Amino acid sequence: MAIAARPISSMTGFARSDGAEGGASWAWELRSVNGRGLELRFRLPGGLDALEPRLREAAGARLRRGNVTANLSVRRDDGQRLAVDQAALDQALALALALAARIPGSLPPRAEALLALPGVLRAQAPSDGEDQQRLQASLAEAVAAGFAAALEQLVAARASEGARLGVILSGQIDEVVALCAQARREAEGQPAAQRDRMMETVQALLAETPALPTDRIAQEVAILAARSDVREELDRLAAHLEAARALLAEGVNIGRRFDFLVQEFNREANTLCSKSASVALTATGLRLKATIEQLREQVQNIE
Repeated sequence: MAIAARPISSMTGFARSDGAEGGASWAWELRSVNGRGLELRFRLPGGLDALEPRLREAAGARLRRGNVTANLSVRRDDGQRLAVDQAALDQALALALALAARIPGSLPPRAEALLALPGVLRAQAPSDGEDQQRLQASLAEAVAAGFAAALEQLVAARASEGARLGVILSGQIDEVVALCAQARREAEGQPAAQRDRMMETVQALLAETPALPTDRIAQEVAILAARSDVREELDRLAAHLEAARALLAEGVNIGRRFDFLVQEFNREANTLCSKSASVALTATGLRLKATIEQLREQVQNIE
C-alpha cells in the first residue's frame, strides 16, 4: 500500500540551539507533546520577555497543534574584567630592562612579574548605558535567530516522527482491511443459520400460543433477520478505510479528522460484534476492535 504522498507531522519532538552574543551565552530548548490545539508556553529571562509576541507569531506560522514549551536560558558574564595600562606597562618594562642590563648575568624580566606590578593591570570601566542598550539589542536579535533555528529543528523532528507514524498507520489500516475481509467470509453463512433459528423460535411460539397473531410472528422474524446481516457495517467500514487512505495521502493537518474517522471505525466494529451469531465472527470482531484501538492510539500523535 502506498504511503502518504505528503508528509505527516507528529506532535512530538525536541530541538535545541545555542550561541553567544554581547558578553552572554544563551540556549533554547523546545519540547512538543500531544495537544488538542496549539498551546505555546515561553519561559524567558527578564529583559528578553518583550520578544514573546514575535516568537509566538513565528511558532504559530509553522505549527498547528501540540503543547509546545520553549525555554530560554541566558548566562551573562558579569564578572569584573581586567585591562592592561599600556603606559604603565611600557614604563615598568623599560625600568626592568635597564636594571637587568646593569646587573651582569641577570635574567630578563618575566611577563607575570611585570603584570603583578601595581598599576599595570586595572579594572576595566563598565560600559556606559548606550553600550549596554546596544549589547542587549544585539543579544535579543541573536536569541530570536536562535529560536528560528530551533523551531526549524523542531518542525523537522516532528516530520521525521510523522514519517514513522505513516508507516505504522498504513500497516494497521492494512490489518483492518484483512480482518474486514475475514469477517465478511465468516458472516456469509450467518443468515442461513439465523433463518433456522427463526423457524425454531416461531415453532416454539406457536407451540406455546397457537393463536399467536401473524403480525407478532412477522415482527419476531424481522428482528432476527436484521440481527443476522452485518454487510451494512462491513460496507461502512470499507468506506471509512478508503477515507483513511485518502487522509494519509493528504498528509498535512489531518489529525483531528483522522481521530473522528477512527471513532466511526470503532462504532461499526462494536455493532458487528453485537450482531455476531458465531464464535468465529465474534473472535474476528474482537481482533478488529483491538486493531482499531491501536490505530486510534497512533492517530492521537498526528498534528
